[in-house]
Amino acid sequence: MRADYSIDIIIPVYNEEQNIPVLCEKLLELNLPFHKIILVNDGSSDSSLGICKELHAKNSLIEYISFSRNFGHQAALKAGYDYADADCVISMDGDMQHPVELIETLIAKWREGYDVVNTIRSDKEEKKIFKKYSSLYYYRLLSLITSVDIKQGTADFRLLDKKVVDICKKLGENPIFWRGIIPWLGFKQTFIGYTPQKRLYGTSKYTLKKMINLAWSGISSFSLLPLRIATFLGVIQIFFSACYFIYILLMYLLSNVEPGWSSIMIILLLTSGFQMCFLGILGEYVGKIFISEKNRPAYIVESSSIVKVINFGK
Repeated sequence: MRADYSIDIIIPVYNEEQNIPVLCEKLLELNLPFHKIILVNDGSSDSSLGICKELHAKNSLIEYISFSRNFGHQAALKAGYDYADADCVISMDGDMQHPVELIETLIAKWREGYDVVNTIRSDKEEKKIFKKYSSLYYYRLLSLITSVDIKQGTADFRLLDKKVVDICKKLGENPIFWRGIIPWLGFKQTFIGYTPQKRLYGTSKYTLKKMINLAWSGISSFSLLPLRIATFLGVIQIFFSACYFIYILLMYLLSNVEPGWSSIMIILLLTSGFQMCFLGILGEYVGKIFISEKNRPAYIVESSSIVKVINFGK
C-alpha cells in the first residue's frame, strides 16, 4: 500500500447540533490525510444544518449534504458513499459514541491489505437489559436464517476500500441494510472491537420503532425464512383441519352428534389468525418489491457543499 493515500469520513447527522463541532475538532486533531469529512444532515429539526454550514465555511475539508427530509441512517450512509471518492472511506455516527482514536487502527488494518475493516461493539457496559439482549438474540437469529455471517455487535463504524465503495454506489436496494450488505459483498474483511463512549450531549435517536424497522429490514432483505415458515405452518394447519374434519364426520355417522359451537369458533379464530399473519408477512415482501419497482431514490438532496453530484442515491 502506497504512503500517499486519502481518507473520506462519512457522518450521518440527525439533531446533533452540540456533538458535531466537537467531533469534527477531534477528527482534525488526528492530523490524518483527510480528503473530505462529509456531514450528511438527515432532515434534522434543530440547528444541525446551520452548524454544518458554519463548519464548512471555517474549514474546506468539511463538506455537508442536506436531505429534503428525514430518510434514515442507512440512506444517509448511502449518500455518503455516493459522494465519497477517497482511497478509503470511514463511516461513523455523529453522537460521539464511536471512538475517534480507533480511526488510526482502522487505517493501519487497511494498509495491511484488508478491503473492509469492521468494528464490533462491546455490550458489556450496556445498562439497558432489553436493548442488550434483544441485540444479542437478533444477530444470532439473523446469522441462523441467512447465508450471511453477521456478527453480534456489528456497527456502522467501518472502513471500506475505494473498490468496495464503488460497488456500494451501484447498489439500488431501498431500503438498504448495510450491516448485512457489507459482509455479503465479500472481499478481505477483518474485525476489531471497541467500547462505546458516553454521549456528550443529547439522547439516542434510535427509537424502538426505528430499531424494529431496521431489524425487519435485515431479515426481509437476506432471508425467505418467514415465507417458508408461513408455508410450513399452513401445511400443518391443513393437516390438522383434515384430521378434525374426519373426527367430526365419524362422530356424526356413529352418534349423530353435531360439532359444538365452541370447537367451530376455535377453528375459525385460529384459521383467520394464521391467514392474517401469513398475508401480513407476504405483504411485507410484496411491498418491498413494489417500492423497489418504483425506482425512487434512496434520498433526496436539498442542498450540498459538494459541487459534483455522484449517482444521486441510485
